[in-house]
Amino acid sequence: MGAQGAGPRGARDAVRFDLPEVDAFTRPYWDAAAEGRLLLRRCRAEGCGAAHHYPREFCPYCWSEDVGWEQATGRATLYTWSVVHRNDLPPFGDRVPYVAAVVDLVEGPRMMTEIIDCPEPDLRIGMTLGVHFRGGESGGESGGGSESGSPGEGAGEDAGGRLAVPVFRPA
Repeated sequence: MGAQGAGPRGARDAVRFDLPEVDAFTRPYWDAAAEGRLLLRRCRAEGCGAAHHYPREFCPYCWSEDVGWEQATGRATLYTWSVVHRNDLPPFGDRVPYVAAVVDLVEGPRMMTEIIDCPEPDLRIGMTLGVHFRGGESGGESGGGSESGSPGEGAGEDAGGRLAVPVFRPA
């Protein structure tokens, strides 16, 4: 499991289970997130052209290795969700209850995420959503960059090394 911030044995509160391990392959994804952009991978093989998410170095449909990064629109519809009322892993325990969800991106792929800024009774399968980014270290959120709309802090990994992950909220 990719827990960042793991400290000495017994320092469980220092372990983060919500942050990915960034490597050379996924670096473009996180760099784009830092600019408030969501990236997908798309197959360039003749006769395929399928988009996929999570990022892989090959097409999961035709197995071609001719795939590249593509900017997504950030629009999606809600496919399914579950409200999490208990989670003992840091920092999720401080966030309960939260909505874990699967969304259908308009480009085609399904993506696991979290729904924010929407009370549970208002959730509807097929509702329109837009991407925003949760800052991993600061806990702040932004859509397409900062709340002012400019790329930067609170998205992806900023100059301070803070990570963020895409979350969705009603459009």
